[in-house]
Amino acid sequence: MIRKQSEPRRDWQARVESQGLYHHSIDGAAYWDESCYYQFSTQEIDQLEFATQELNELCLEGVEHVISNDLMGRMGIPASHHDWIRRSWDTDEHTLYGRFDFAYDGSSPPKLLEYNADTPTALLEASVIQWHWLKDLFPSAMQFNSIHERLLEAFMKLRHEWDHDRFWFTGIEDNLEDFMTVSYLRDLAMQAGFETHFLGVDKIGWNSFKQSFTDLSEEAITNCFKLYPWEWMFEESFSKNLLLANIRWFEPPWKSILSNKAILPILWKLAPDSPWLLEASFEPLDGDCVRKPFLSREGANIQFYKRGEVVYESPGPYSGEGIYQRTCLLPEFDDQFFPVVGSWMINGWASGIGIREDINPITGNTSRFVPHVMG
Repeated sequence: MIRKQSEPRRDWQARVESQGLYHHSIDGAAYWDESCYYQFSTQEIDQLEFATQELNELCLEGVEHVISNDLMGRMGIPASHHDWIRRSWDTDEHTLYGRFDFAYDGSSPPKLLEYNADTPTALLEASVIQWHWLKDLFPSAMQFNSIHERLLEAFMKLRHEWDHDRFWFTGIEDNLEDFMTVSYLRDLAMQAGFETHFLGVDKIGWNSFKQSFTDLSEEAITNCFKLYPWEWMFEESFSKNLLLANIRWFEPPWKSILSNKAILPILWKLAPDSPWLLEASFEPLDGDCVRKPFLSREGANIQFYKRGEVVYESPGPYSGEGIYQRTCLLPEFDDQFFPVVGSWMINGWASGIGIREDINPITGNTSRFVPHVMG
């Protein structure tokens, strides 16, 4: 795993915009950063792929363990939705995607920092934008990236299995990154033969006569991809109606178990010898550790402990119960760059990676996306 400098394409902004990435810059600085890239050996990619597949299997065991042992309450999931989530799992509702975030230096085994199992972003960048970058600059090189093909395959499988050909897509309409992520997935669904509709999450209605969520035309929503976290939906005034509506959700309700950082101590309990896991607990750990709220995002509200004292805390709006995880500092390249490797699970397959990089050891909302090559 090597970090290399690269000359950005002269018209890179126009190129990535033509491919759908309009949020390529944040506050005047590049978010999509092609002034550098990471090079991986085939063996390193094999290790990341293997770790991703194994962790996916362990996570499925984790969901079964949580449900069988009635642990959703321990995770802060409201009791009103436990049976509903259990049915989602028991009926094997489809999952589309998720992203494991690893600390990885190319030498030691990749260590799981967290699993973005419900609403991961940086998808378009990983699947399409870095692929076109590779073809422009290194046309004979390879990249661990079959994300686009796997997503299209997943939507085509759904279209083949379902009688209903309509698919609704929802998210926060005025968030550009979220909107483009949803639009990308909606485009894939259209390619697979679905009739698609976009609806801002704040515009979803409830029809008490139909006992269904509806769009602006009062049509009942039947299949819905939502880029809106389950924990937020559980807090909404309409959350009780989730139990009544007959909707296929993506991600499905059982993914609320895996998108909760309380799953990390549970995974550790199930597989304490796993080379991919960091020790994690609901109670403070002896020695250096970090505390993460059950439901925090984008590196917010992480506390670093040394000898039982908080030595650093990232800002943010999240509070409540949390877990403790053994400290695993990110590798540092060129004495100033800290990368996190995001490894994508698509329709049950490890399908590619995307790298977020920062000059700080905590990856946040404005951390840059950096492309990669392999071989």
